[in-house]
Amino acid sequence: MTVDVARVRGQVPALGDGWVHLDAPAGMQVPEQVATAVSAALRAPVSPPGSVFPASQRGGAIIDAARRAVADLVGADPKGVVLGASVGSLLERLADALSATWSLGDEVVVSRLDDRANVLPWTRACSRTGAAVRWAEVDIESCELPSWQYDDLLGPRTRVVTVTAACSHLGTRTEIAAIARKVHALPTPSSGVEPLMVVDASAAAPYLPLDLDTMGADVMVLSAAAWGGPSVGALVFRQPEILDRLPAVSYDAAARGPERLELGDAPVALLAGLAASVDHLAELDDRARGSRRDRVLTSMSSLRAHHDELTAHLVQELRYLPGVTVIGDPARRIPTVAFVVAGRTAQEVAERVADRGVCVLIDPGDQGALEVIGGAEIGGVVKVGLAHYTSRADVDALLGALSRM
Repeated sequence: MTVDVARVRGQVPALGDGWVHLDAPAGMQVPEQVATAVSAALRAPVSPPGSVFPASQRGGAIIDAARRAVADLVGADPKGVVLGASVGSLLERLADALSATWSLGDEVVVSRLDDRANVLPWTRACSRTGAAVRWAEVDIESCELPSWQYDDLLGPRTRVVTVTAACSHLGTRTEIAAIARKVHALPTPSSGVEPLMVVDASAAAPYLPLDLDTMGADVMVLSAAAWGGPSVGALVFRQPEILDRLPAVSYDAAARGPERLELGDAPVALLAGLAASVDHLAELDDRARGSRRDRVLTSMSSLRAHHDELTAHLVQELRYLPGVTVIGDPARRIPTVAFVVAGRTAQEVAERVADRGVCVLIDPGDQGALEVIGGAEIGGVVKVGLAHYTSRADVDALLGALSRM
């Protein structure tokens, strides 16, 4: 099956501005059905769930629908879906809850490939508790994260291993299942609390069919804005019963399950858009059939084939352009590419291609893998990412703008 890109483009009103949008790593443009769902929820009488009147019941139904949608996206139980404002805030809560039992000598493994949102909550928690931070390093040439190094990084005092499923700066995909197997093979510590594998799938979710069990993630974090949804996030627990063993952060003393890690009233209108955004993903391939989970898997597989072809074309042509250097050469990647142009800063390149109507992102190169390879010292890097609505003509528009520099 294939994705009809022209049909998908017709569902995204923002594309009518005439620009070529290759800025997907900052969040994809919003489909009409997502905007309509948010607008409809704002216009309807909606109240926090828990009461018997219709507006309260409507609010509860929207929240339940959002949990089910996220569960269908990653193959999980809705009882394990925690909803929140952002990836950063959710990970801060998770780190606070898990670190309540840490002590001097415990260890957390983070990676140089990850965004700050998936590193700082853990390093801060280690600073408060005396736990040690251990770093998984990036291969400078390929910009991959070798899984073999985790044999030395993991030990009897490992409490959390956190890693990205795909790098939002370079496009590198990580060997999540291989790392997870090493984590789950660790002997159970004397405390009886097994280490958790926390996976940031925010950059991967717009492009890949995800399955919590297959990947081996104990907890997965997602950002709906990454695939054109509203600015909300989700934590997904493979075993929902873990939630009731964690210290609650909720203001409600009677909170159970995912509500134990949720603060304040839910942004109901945005959650209506979250459910609609997963429906949009399920409909990318209009010939997909079956349950929403089945349709998501079919659509994402079709989309992956489309993106693989476009990404190969983009990378190959970039390498032919004089003065252009593509950063990294990972064997597996999402359609995000970083590059530099000799003699020009990232700002200058972005300005020149903007003159041709093309949107690209400027990455200062001061964090994660780009910091390791000295991205900040060369004036930053240019970052581009494909979306569900990206066509070959969009990619060629960028290549044409760069060739005229």
